[in-house]
Amino acid sequence: METEQGKLPPPPRLFASLMAGFDSVANHVLVILPPVLLDLFLWLGPRLSLKQFVQPVIDSMTTLANSSLIKLNITDVVSVQKLYSDFFSRFNLFSILRTFPVGTTSLLNFQMPTQNPFGITQSINIGSPIGILDWAILLIFMGWLIGAVYYYWVANVSLKTEGHLLLRSVKQVVLLSLIWVGLLILFGLPSLFFLSVVSLISPILGQVVLFIGAILLIWLVMPIFFSSHGIFSQQMNALHAILASLRMVRFTLPNTGLFILIFLVINQGLGFLWNTPPLNSWWMLVGIIGHAFVSTALLAASFVYYRDINAWLKIVFDQLQRQTASIKA
Repeated sequence: METEQGKLPPPPRLFASLMAGFDSVANHVLVILPPVLLDLFLWLGPRLSLKQFVQPVIDSMTTLANSSLIKLNITDVVSVQKLYSDFFSRFNLFSILRTFPVGTTSLLNFQMPTQNPFGITQSINIGSPIGILDWAILLIFMGWLIGAVYYYWVANVSLKTEGHLLLRSVKQVVLLSLIWVGLLILFGLPSLFFLSVVSLISPILGQVVLFIGAILLIWLVMPIFFSSHGIFSQQMNALHAILASLRMVRFTLPNTGLFILIFLVINQGLGFLWNTPPLNSWWMLVGIIGHAFVSTALLAASFVYYRDINAWLKIVFDQLQRQTASIKA
């Protein structure tokens, strides 16, 4: 790309990246199979429930509140008990097959349906901590593996690349995910404990803290939004991919921030549309397919944008370096 002396080229157009992503998925529509199959399993398959194990702990909250050094309103404690009881009545451990940061996108992993067109979802209860741990480890590693294959497929379709080693990408995805798990344990567990204590004192204050925490989380995650893209597009290792994402976002924040915002608005906004059909209606299948297509197209668009914005950065840095050298000369 040639540029005029002293004039920097414009950054890649966001609309062009989005269109390229949607076109690539439309031309290779089978790439949406992983998210479709995952949502069909979460919708029509059995539910792995923790209610049997967690319910005694929830029931003991009243006793804990009465013996607590902090004066707690019993009405608030009962509200928290009901909140947790309702949550674990719906919770499906299979939902963690949708892993982060690399994982197969899913419409129903947070919704955790308890009914489908065939009736009430069958539950499989886990009653021991060892059983929960075994299932969790197995499902997380399966999620990483399926997610790596999904990202690999989308990257090849969107970037039209071939010959990258899938096994190497899977290894780096596992390493990247372990880094994220470490950060989650380091910062997430204390935050969750603090949120639980605040919710016991006041459920309304707990919701406020949760909202503020979500905003803070988005602000912290944005610099590493593209941390997995270098693994699949440039065969980087996990650490280099994280550093490349930080560098890219640092130098292209307005443009990249707008892309991430558009990405989230389209994905989350259409999520309300896809969730419109009732869970006991076969119309939900339309939502599952629609969500799989759009979310996969957005992922493909992010790979296109990652490639183009890094190519643009290279041109800009090379041109700035030449201008600096000419001034010194």
